[in-house]
Amino acid sequence: MDARSTGVVVVVIGVAVILVGLLVMTGALNWFGRLPGDIRYESGNTRIYIPITTMLLVSVGLSVVLYIARRIF
Repeated sequence: MDARSTGVVVVVIGVAVILVGLLVMTGALNWFGRLPGDIRYESGNTRIYIPITTMLLVSVGLSVVLYIARRIF
């Protein structure tokens, strides 16, 4: 990979981070972490949270993005 394509990858990652940050600031991602299948248990002073469905969604999303990135570069 040459310097130009590395620069493009860094810029794309930066833009993606900015977009996710804007979505978080506006509250558009409030549903994230509260999907059906995420385990939440609260009792007294005890809170247990296991985001199974959320992590599966993140894993599939990153796998697709990395697959596309490998095909392009």
